[in-house]
Amino acid sequence: MTENIGVIGKKSAQRTGVERVVNAPLPTVYGQFRAVGYLDHDRGDEQVALVYGDIGTDDVLTRLHSECLTGDAFGSQHCECGDQLASALRAVAAEGRGVVVYLRGHEGRGIGLLAKLRAMALQAEGLDTVEANLALGLPVDARDYGVAAEILRDLGVASVRLMSNNPRKREALLRHGIEVAEQVPLLIPPCENNITYLRTKRERLDHHLPHLDAVAHWS
Repeated sequence: MTENIGVIGKKSAQRTGVERVVNAPLPTVYGQFRAVGYLDHDRGDEQVALVYGDIGTDDVLTRLHSECLTGDAFGSQHCECGDQLASALRAVAAEGRGVVVYLRGHEGRGIGLLAKLRAMALQAEGLDTVEANLALGLPVDARDYGVAAEILRDLGVASVRLMSNNPRKREALLRHGIEVAEQVPLLIPPCENNITYLRTKRERLDHHLPHLDAVAHWS
């Protein structure tokens, strides 16, 4: 995309959509990735796709990972996000090709970091994750995946094998024109600290988490 300089004396047209800004090598403990950076002009968010290998166009192993500071960076056991991110990167490297789109602005299912922490405080008092968001007057899930679809299109991806337990991610990609050839489960063994949260995701948010049946002894 080239910048619209505009006519002298008139305000330049504001950019819209997603623009690729940089493509840099990123060696990681999981393998040699490329970090492809984007600017979402509509929301102002900086986004990144971690690309492994020659991904091609069809049936690309893909993870849309919602930003989670507490899980991804701090190792929180309130959720399984950090383990899911690590598992997705390992899976892509093992496959030899694939993409992990790291979606900033998705913290707390789109409500933001401080609101998420407030919701976590309410969960410590006995509310579940859905009830906590609603008690704060916030949506249960405010995420939008249009940017992810634009990034995938820019990378030349037409269809994905989507690593997710969330049917709403699949539905969102289909709405935005990305074919989902397969939904690949990304099941992380639960712990006592996140079992209630995960059960709520299964029972109230329709996440496919059949492995929770194996830990029925936890109340």
